[in-house]
Amino acid sequence: MSPIVAVRHNAVPLRSVALILLSMFCFAVVDALAKSVALIYPANEVTFFRMLFGLIPAIAICLRGKPLATRLKQMDVRGQTLRALTLLGASALFFAGLPYMPLSEAVAIVYSETLLVIVLAPLLLKETLKPRDALAAAVGFIGVLFVVRPDGSHSNWLGPVLLISSAFFGSLSIIQIKRIRATDDSGTTVLYFTVVGTIVTGVSLFFAWRTPSFDALALMALLGGFATAGQLLMTMAFRQADAGALAPYNYTSIVWAALFGYVVWGETIGAMSLLGIALIVGSSIVVAVRRKPQEGPHV
Repeated sequence: MSPIVAVRHNAVPLRSVALILLSMFCFAVVDALAKSVALIYPANEVTFFRMLFGLIPAIAICLRGKPLATRLKQMDVRGQTLRALTLLGASALFFAGLPYMPLSEAVAIVYSETLLVIVLAPLLLKETLKPRDALAAAVGFIGVLFVVRPDGSHSNWLGPVLLISSAFFGSLSIIQIKRIRATDDSGTTVLYFTVVGTIVTGVSLFFAWRTPSFDALALMALLGGFATAGQLLMTMAFRQADAGALAPYNYTSIVWAALFGYVVWGETIGAMSLLGIALIVGSSIVVAVRRKPQEGPHV
């Protein structure tokens, strides 16, 4: 089937919409699988198997197109390493925070990384902070407070702190993408991140390890496969449409997370949390549609 061409008036190609929706579904499955195993196994171990089982599809993706040797020769090693480490920190902290909060709330908090980019970009990239973006970020952070609303106990604080830290590291990884040379394509970026993540989390297993059952190992294999599939689908979607145009569809993963949370763990969303999620999503969409197309999403 030939690629669908964008129609007039900057309409979003239907194929891109379908791809981004499938990508968000894959990421929601990853989050649900991660929570299932994170309730039993250490976060570093979950992250390790997510990376390990994602290596084969990542290599397969990178073998398409330019030769791997050419990709590696042109690669911005320093920039890719910083990006890989910050995104790895975001992934590990997210997995660590999952056992402490409903899945949909956890996913919504991490989505505030888009808002943190607004705050950090003037400091790290010397970008101008526009008043409208600053207002949107402030509204989004109020939404985070509505979702978190801890009562002061250590257990209730731990999950939000881990997830907000995950969003912070995620925002750093987004900013780092702006610094990576344009010669580094998405396939190289995904492969390098997966390799670095496997090595770093592999070393961490000396400090925290619990021998997984066969069922848990199968779940973590699925986790790695769905994560890489989601990255690939997202990359394909953004090749045909601007990041801002697809931004509203990114947040369908919260809907899937709420559904998975209710079906699997009986989680429900209170009125305050629902309001907070709406503020986070709404402000993030406002920011995303105003950003330049080349800024795109991170993978």
